[in-house]
Amino acid sequence: MNSESSAIGRPVRVVSIGFRVGKSLSEVADLVNREGEQGADLIALPEVFMDQRDDALDRLDGKTVRTMSALAARHRTYVVCPIDRWDGKRRFNSNVLLDRKGEIACIYDKVFPYWSEFDHKPPVSPGEDAPVHAADFGRVGMATCFDANFPEVWKRLANQDAELVIFSSAYSAGATLLAPALTHHYYIVSSTRCPDCVVCDITGEPILYRKDDNVNITRVTLDLDRGIYHQNFNTEKRDRLLKEHPEDVMMETWFRREEWFVLKAKRPGVSARGLARQYGMEELRDYQNRSRRQIDRMRGWSFRARTIEGEP
Repeated sequence: MNSESSAIGRPVRVVSIGFRVGKSLSEVADLVNREGEQGADLIALPEVFMDQRDDALDRLDGKTVRTMSALAARHRTYVVCPIDRWDGKRRFNSNVLLDRKGEIACIYDKVFPYWSEFDHKPPVSPGEDAPVHAADFGRVGMATCFDANFPEVWKRLANQDAELVIFSSAYSAGATLLAPALTHHYYIVSSTRCPDCVVCDITGEPILYRKDDNVNITRVTLDLDRGIYHQNFNTEKRDRLLKEHPEDVMMETWFRREEWFVLKAKRPGVSARGLARQYGMEELRDYQNRSRRQIDRMRGWSFRARTIEGEP
C-alpha cells in the first residue's frame, strides 16, 4: 500500500470476499485474516454470511462480531460484518461496520427485507435509516441485497455525502448497481454469496467484475479524491485551475454527451477536489441537489420533496 506521504489522491484499498453460505466462522475468519495480513483499508463480507436461522439469532456481542472485531483490530482495517441480528426486541438483517480498533462504528439495517424474510419467526424488521460513517479514508455507507431495487435507499446515502457504498448481498445485482453509481456519483463495491463482485465507478461505469465458484476475492484501490463536475458554471473555473496548476491536477475524462468531466490529482499532497473548491467549482451531485431544492421551492414543494426523498 502507498504511504500517506507518497499516495496520489485519496486511495482506499477495498477487499471483497464472496462465498456461498455453509462456511464455518473459523473458515471465514481465516479468509479475513489472510487478506488483513496483506493490508486493506476495508474488508467486505456477503449478506448474513452465517445464514438466517430462527434458532440461532446473532447479537452485537455475539461470537461473529467478536471474531471479526478482533481481526479488524489486529490488522487495523475496517470490516463490514453482516449478521442476522436480534436486539432483544426485534430481528434485523444488519451490516455491522467495525473500525480499525475493532469497535462498532456504524450499523445498517436492511431497509427493504425480501418477502421470505417476513416468514421467519420472528420476522426480519425493515430498517429505518441508511447511515453513512465518516471513516478515516472517507465517507462510507452500506446497502443490502433487495435494497438494490429501491432508489430512496441510494438517495439517502447520497444525501449524507457517501463516497463509497458497500453492497452485501445474496444475489449479484450486477448491472443494477451501475444506476445508483451513475445517479449519485459514488463508488459501489459488492460482496455476494454467488460469489461475485462488481466495482462501479463514480461515473456509473463498471471498473471490474469477478466471479468464482467457491471463494471470490476482489482487491481494488479506489481514489476518493476524484471529483465529477458538470460543465455548467464550471468550465471557465476548470480552465483557470488547469492553467494555474498544470503539475497538480488533470482532467481525467471528458464525457461529451453528458457534458461532465472528472478531475484527479497528479502528484502526492494535492487534493483535486480541494483545489476545485478553492476555485469555486461545484461537484455534480451538489449541483443537482441544489437545482432540485431551488426549483422545488419555486413550486412550493420544498417540504414535500424533503419528506419523499429523505433530504436532510
